[in-house]
Amino acid sequence: MHQRADVSGLRVAAGRPTETEGQWRLLAPSSSRTQSETLVRWSVNLVGAVGAAYFAAITLQGYAENHRPLGVGLFVEQMVVVGAYLIRRPARVVTRRAGDWILAAGGTFTPVLLRPDGAHPPWGVDAGMALQIVGLAVCVSSLIVLGRSFGFAAADRGIVRTGTYAVVRHPIYSSYLLLQGGYVLQSISLGNILVFVVATAFNVGRAVVEEDLLAENPEYGAYRAKVRWRLVPGVW
Repeated sequence: MHQRADVSGLRVAAGRPTETEGQWRLLAPSSSRTQSETLVRWSVNLVGAVGAAYFAAITLQGYAENHRPLGVGLFVEQMVVVGAYLIRRPARVVTRRAGDWILAAGGTFTPVLLRPDGAHPPWGVDAGMALQIVGLAVCVSSLIVLGRSFGFAAADRGIVRTGTYAVVRHPIYSSYLLLQGGYVLQSISLGNILVFVVATAFNVGRAVVEEDLLAENPEYGAYRAKVRWRLVPGVW
C-alpha cells in the first residue's frame, strides 16, 4: 500500500490523453470530484478499515489464548492500518488493471493460509521470533511514516523519503518478508513454505507494477536514483 511519488511535478493534465491512459486512471482534483465519487472512495476506505479491524480482533483473540507478546505488536500494526485507511489522501493516479488488484489482494491475504504445523526446532523458534520482531518494527514504523500516502493497489498518493523509505523503496513489503519468513522458521512445513513463496511473489509483483505506474511521474526518477534497492538492500 504503499505508493511513493511526489505529485507536485505531475505533468499530466486531467482529461489529456496519455500513452498509459488504458492502464492508469488519472483522477480529478479532490475539489472537483462528484459526490458519488467521494462516496465510493469513502466506502472503499471503510471496507478496508473494517477488514483490518477484523484481523486486529483475531490477533487480539490469539493473544488472549497464548499470551505471546508478539500478538500485542501485531494488534497495534493492524490498528495502524485501520487508521491509515481512514486518513489516506485521494489518489492522483490509480491503476485500472485487474491484474494489479489481484497482486495486491494476493500479497495481502495469502499469508492467512500459514498454519502452526510442521517442525518447531528450537533454533527456528528463536530465529523466527527475532525476525518477526524486526519485521513488525519495520512495518509499523513504515506505516507511520507513510501516513496519508497509504494504499492498497498501485496508485500515486505522494512520496515519503524519510525513515525506512530512505533505505528501500518498498519497506512494508520488506517487513512482510521478515514477518512471514520468521513464521515459517517457527513452523517449518511444505505448506507454509509454499504460502511464503507465493505471497512473496505477489508482493514482488506489487512492487514492480507500483514502480511502473510511478515512472509516469518525473519526480519519481530522482527518488529511485537515490534509493537503489526495492526490498532487500544489496540484493533487489
